[in-house]
Formats: sequence, structure tokens, C-alpha cells
Amino acid sequence: MLNHEQKFPSKKGFVIYIPLIILFIVEVGYIAGGMYIGAVLVFAVMSAMFFPVFFNTYYAISTDGILRVKCGMFFNTKVAISSITRVENTRTVLSAPALSTNRIEIFYNKFDSVIISPEAKAVFVAELQKINPGIRYQN
Repeated sequence: MLNHEQKFPSKKGFVIYIPLIILFIVEVGYIAGGMYIGAVLVFAVMSAMFFPVFFNTYYAISTDGILRVKCGMFFNTKVAISSITRVENTRTVLSAPALSTNRIEIFYNKFDSVIISPEAKAVFVAELQKINPGIRYQN
């Protein structure tokens, strides 16, 4: 049987656009000052750090019962959906693979949790509950 994933992109809140605005201002400053090499270097470094996170943060539910949390090039966590006990809404600003402050926290195993921000939270949680009806969602 083939394993298929249903992908849910991360919601992008205003806060995630702040680095883009800062990058634009710095770039304009460098270009206005005639420092083209500096402009290229700043753009290259910021692009290497920011764009992979911005364009490659999503949450995938696979048909084999695994939730995959992907953020950028380095964060790739897998959670067995059968181990998820509850999901709660949160607005925490703690570092997380989420591009918005409108988040949910997924509790799994005994003491583990991950904070994410899917665009369609209710649909996302409903899909998790299809696989594990025991998941409690505190909206």
C-alpha cells in the first residue's frame, strides 16, 4: 500500500514578515550608499537563513499514522498520531516550527509536545482525530 501525505502549510502571521521588511530596509541602505558587495552579502545570508523556513514549513499527516513537522532545512520531527493525547490552542511566543502566533500545542507520549500553526486548525485537528479518535481538542 502506498503511503500518502496530506500537507497543511503553516499560517504566516505578521511577525514573520518583519525579517523581510528589515532585509528590504538594509538592502536599500546598502544600495543607496553604493555598497553593492555588502548588499549582495546581506541578501545572500538572510536568504539562506530565512527563505527555507518561510517556504518550507508545513505539517503532513500520512496514511500510516505519522505526523511530520517540517520547518526549513533542519527541523523535521515525526510523531506517531496514536501517541497524541490532546491538542490545545496557544499564543505562546516560544520558539517553534510555526510562522504565526496563532498556534496549537500537540501533546504526545508522556511529557512531549510540539507547537505548530496550521492554516486550517480545525480541519487539521479533525484529520488527526480521524486517525486517533481519543485526541482531546480544547478549542
